[in-house]
Amino acid sequence: MDLGFADATAVVVGGGRGMGLATARCLAEDGARVAVVGRSADVLVAAAEELERCGSPEAVGIVADTRDAERVDELFIEIGERFNGRLNVLINTVGPGAAGTFEALTDEQWLATVDDGVMGMVRCVRAALPLLRHADWARTVNFSAHSTQRQSVMLPAYTAAKAMVNSVSKNLSLSLAKDEILVNVISPGSIATDALVGWAATVGVDGTDPYGLMAAIDEHFGHPAHLPRAGLPNEIAPVAAFLASRRNSYMTGANVNVDGGSDFT
Repeated sequence: MDLGFADATAVVVGGGRGMGLATARCLAEDGARVAVVGRSADVLVAAAEELERCGSPEAVGIVADTRDAERVDELFIEIGERFNGRLNVLINTVGPGAAGTFEALTDEQWLATVDDGVMGMVRCVRAALPLLRHADWARTVNFSAHSTQRQSVMLPAYTAAKAMVNSVSKNLSLSLAKDEILVNVISPGSIATDALVGWAATVGVDGTDPYGLMAAIDEHFGHPAHLPRAGLPNEIAPVAAFLASRRNSYMTGANVNVDGGSDFT
């Protein structure tokens, strides 16, 4: 299916690896000009080169830390100059990394988790709005997590931050409806990202085996999917790409679970 990304402009925050890169790849394959944003220059250079090989007529990696409000403002000024003052797609994939029980987490860790997991997204949307409004069509997709619906005792701060992403996104879908900017959320389940594969190694499991990874998740967290395996980043990407596309013309304020099956409603 042609998703309508030809000549579109897109920014994927956290697009250097994992689900962000897989999503950026989908946009590039459909002809979008894509900027991937992250903290590692080497990773971003490699990502941009890959996106051009995938078919993006213009791909660039831009180093920016979304915890730095001034740098985020500078980032979108640069994006505006590069993309002629318009932006069709903003995808925020960055998530916080804090894990630990409620009693173990310090105030500093809670605040850092919110800064990383929520405020970075807020800063990016705020700075991008003039460019999104100037485009003839615009979409925003924010990454949440299925843990907002299925709690883990090791992720109270992470889950709280992702629940804030859901709430802010829902509010944005209302406030930006008058501009016809569609705002949606995608909630991945247990996906074999670098972080989850790394965790599996600590419990003696080969995280690159999605079946073994799901078995370990069941054993340690009791949160298996209906499917007997973990998901892969490239299985999240097409859903995110659809939500960000012109083909999605009437869905806004939705939270889409991509989790291998669950009891969520």
